Amino acid sequence: MNERCGWAGSEKIYTDYHDTEWGVPEYDSRALWEKLILDGFQAGLSWITILKKRDNFRKAFAGFDPEAIARWGEPEVLACLDNPGIIRHRGKIEATITNARAYLEMDDFAAWCWAYTGGKPIQNRWATLAEVPAATPLSTQMSKDLKKAGFKFCGPTIVYAWMQACGLINDHLITCPQHDPCKAMAR
Repeated sequence: MNERCGWAGSEKIYTDYHDTEWGVPEYDSRALWEKLILDGFQAGLSWITILKKRDNFRKAFAGFDPEAIARWGEPEVLACLDNPGIIRHRGKIEATITNARAYLEMDDFAAWCWAYTGGKPIQNRWATLAEVPAATPLSTQMSKDLKKAGFKFCGPTIVYAWMQACGLINDHLITCPQHDPCKAMAR
């Protein structure tokens, strides 16, 4: 049975995301940071909501350029709060600025992230969605360490979803046609 992971649904934007991005190991620091920010915005919402607004987020947040965002102040926050194309949540917008500053304090965000998995994706072998955890001791530790580094909106559940999305963890079900290709992409 080769069915994609059940969470992907049938909407094209979601199935395309599942088939081409989710679980693919990401080694670029800036791309990892962007995905962490978007997962923070997703808190309390469905991922498809963020996915449909992702291009708007990229425009509103200067292409997720941490150096630009780190210089933001109240005028940029107000512009984002007035932008119907994104999630208009002051706390999450301000956390993005804080997270940009924290990111810039790190020497190599990608190396920092991948150190938690020994530099290669953790290969899980879940048969059903019910087996997949919402958080793990590893995501809990990574969340604590991100917070110590100054990051916000990065609790254990957000971090676990982000680790899945960025391929730090391969959580495609073993029945999914993307499980083995993602496994093969590990460096």
